[in-house]
Amino acid sequence: MGKTDVETVMFREINEIPDVLTRQVNEALHAYLEAGRQAAATSPRGFVTSARGTSDHAAMFFKYVMELHTGLPVASIGPSVASVYKTPLKLDDFICVTISQSGGSPDLAALQQAAGKGGAQTLAFLNETNSPVGEGAASVLPVLAGEEKAVAATKSFVSTLFAILSFAAGFTGDEKLETALREFPATARAALGSDWSKAALPLARAGSVFTVGRGPGLAVAAEAALKLKETCRIHAEVFSAAEVLHGPVVLAEKKFAALLFDPGDAAQESVATAARLINESGATSLWISTREGVENTLLVPAASHILLQPLTQIMGFYKFVEALSRNLGENADAPIGLNKVTVTV
Repeated sequence: MGKTDVETVMFREINEIPDVLTRQVNEALHAYLEAGRQAAATSPRGFVTSARGTSDHAAMFFKYVMELHTGLPVASIGPSVASVYKTPLKLDDFICVTISQSGGSPDLAALQQAAGKGGAQTLAFLNETNSPVGEGAASVLPVLAGEEKAVAATKSFVSTLFAILSFAAGFTGDEKLETALREFPATARAALGSDWSKAALPLARAGSVFTVGRGPGLAVAAEAALKLKETCRIHAEVFSAAEVLHGPVVLAEKKFAALLFDPGDAAQESVATAARLINESGATSLWISTREGVENTLLVPAASHILLQPLTQIMGFYKFVEALSRNLGENADAPIGLNKVTVTV
């Protein structure tokens, strides 16, 4: 591999994440918590989400966090239902949550508008609030990532997850989570010190990669698969630890590698089982965890609340994948064929 020491925009933006999180704590945490409390006061029947790409991974995170901790259903609605098929929606007593970095995709704006007409409250998590989605939402929560120039989104994804957890803490009245959020910027700085260099060769050699998680960690596993494709042109697919055992595991062999995101919760054993079976198939499995002493572990620091663990994992991954992209001679800032804002209808 031919390494270049040219600093990328992606590298700089990844290293801005702890400062972004500090800004969120100081300037927006109260608003996130209050938005959650106000939403809970309306006694919604559930949530629907609208998002694309990296933001859809954040929507997956929202789904698991809210379903696990409130028991309310969270469903993803395909934006084309409104933008292409013009279907009237029936969403009385639901909250429609739109998640977007740019807020500029017409299909997201169309779905948000249709949801509002169908009786839903509309809430948007946005980095760019001065946008069609921002102007159309009843409530907007800015994620305060600042300008993001690299095509591969990083700091806006982490800041969106942070905003989602803050909303959830307000919705559920979880004071322990609120305290952990206030403390998290220091943990985030430690996460950027993670050394995963031993994973570079197995992934560079891999013909394909599985990224595996479960629960809230499935969202960051999905984000990792996308970033491997975007920045390194390495084929990667995300699977739940439960689903990978239903067939895809038979593809794993010596030319495969797998990144397994340790959830650190009740789903941990299922992810460990997937890792064991992948190893037995001859593929290289790499375990992203806080636990030392496990073979092929890519360490991240422990957060003070389990729901923050996916954030440390994806930050460690972002640092790693940016370096891997440079080592492979790719341009992480401007991958071939991709644009920063993808406009879909």
